[in-house]
Amino acid sequence: MDLRHLRCFMVVAEELHFSRAAERLHIEPSPLSRTIKELEEDLGILLFKRDRRGTHLTHPGQVFLGEVRRVFMALDHAKKSVKAAASGYRSTLRIALSDGVAQPRLASILARCREEEPEVEVRLVEVPLAVQLRGLRDDTFDAGFSRSADVGDAIIAQPVWFDPLVVAVPTRHPLLSHKEIPLEELLRYPLVLCHPEVCVGCARQVQRILRMSDVEPMVAEHVTSTDMMLTLVAAGYGLGFATTSHIAVCKHPEVVARPLAVEGSALTTYLLTPETASSPQLGGFIERVMESAENSIDL
Repeated sequence: MDLRHLRCFMVVAEELHFSRAAERLHIEPSPLSRTIKELEEDLGILLFKRDRRGTHLTHPGQVFLGEVRRVFMALDHAKKSVKAAASGYRSTLRIALSDGVAQPRLASILARCREEEPEVEVRLVEVPLAVQLRGLRDDTFDAGFSRSADVGDAIIAQPVWFDPLVVAVPTRHPLLSHKEIPLEELLRYPLVLCHPEVCVGCARQVQRILRMSDVEPMVAEHVTSTDMMLTLVAAGYGLGFATTSHIAVCKHPEVVARPLAVEGSALTTYLLTPETASSPQLGGFIERVMESAENSIDL
C-alpha cells in the first residue's frame, strides 16, 4: 500500500464511478480497477460493492475513507508547515471552522494576530463538525469555531458570539408588513433551511427556535451556504434565516431582512479547544477571541 493506492481509493470513493474517477486521475479505468483490487487484497477487505445501481462504499470502505482523508490532511499540513517555516514563521495555529462561522469578528481577530504575533501563522480550514471534533482530539487542529456545544469528552466549548437571527424575505412579500415577524406567521410559508448534515450546529439551533411553535415547518429546500439561501429566497422558493453579520456581508437586492419576533432568537458561536491545550500561541489566540466575546451582543 502506498500513497498512489490511497489517492486512487479516495477519488473513486468520492466519485463512486470508475470512469469519472479515472478521468480525474488522468489514467485509464482498467489500471484504476487493478489498483483498487490490489488495495483490497492488501487490506483483505472489500472496500467497494458494485451492482446494477452502480458503485457503493461498503461500511469498512466508509471507515477507511475517513482515515485516508486524515492522512492527506496531515500531509497537506506538513507541506504547509515546511513552507511557513521557510517563509519565517516560527509556529502555526490550525483553526477549524464548521457551520459557516467565518464572519467579520473572525477577520478582526486574524488581523490582530498578524499585527501582534507576525511570527505565528494562523491557518484556517472549513470542515464538517464531525471532522472538526475528531481533529481536535487527535491534534490535527489546535482550536475551532462551531455553532454546536454538543462536542463530547475532552473538548471545551465556550460561547463567544451571539448573532441575532433575522428572516430573509423576498421584496413585495406580505410578511414585510411586520417590523418583527411572528413565528406563527412565518410558519405559514415554506422555508429554505441550512442543511442538517453540513451545518449541524446551525440546523439544531434553528430547529430549537422553530419548535417553539406547534406548527410543523414546510421545508422547500436545504442549502449549504447563505448565498444559495438568498438566491432561492429571491426566486420565491421560500423564506430563509440568517444572522445580522451574514446579511451584512452577503446582500441581495431582492431580499429584505426582518427581525424574528421571538425573544432570544440568536445563533451562538462556540470556541472549541482541547482540554489539554496549553501552548502560548494558542493562549494568545484564545485571549483575543474572549476579548471579542466581551463585545458581542448579549441577548
